[in-house]
Amino acid sequence: MLNQTVLVGRIVKNPELNETETGKKVTTVVLAVPRSFKNSEGQYETDFINCVLWKGIAENTVEYCHKGDLVGIRGRIQSRSIDIDEENKRQIMEVVAEKVTFLSSKKTDE
Repeated sequence: MLNQTVLVGRIVKNPELNETETGKKVTTVVLAVPRSFKNSEGQYETDFINCVLWKGIAENTVEYCHKGDLVGIRGRIQSRSIDIDEENKRQIMEVVAEKVTFLSSKKTDE
């Protein structure tokens, strides 16, 4: 069995470093990944994919990456359940990053 994915996309908002109760560093980035084909209206659609980064990968990404930067992420797809309230649970799909490659920075206006 194999669970591996590779994504290339732009970071939607500036990543923020958080710390778990056990002291592990973590951040979540949302990647905007355009599809490689046009829809029925002739437009390219974009998928927004949640990616979780841990420890050193999280720290480096927060330090060096910003909104609009192009990154490559290699990792695995993970699902988990969260409790919204006593009666409702929600299933979440996300990519857990094993490697992040910084491809380019968004040009800033000076």
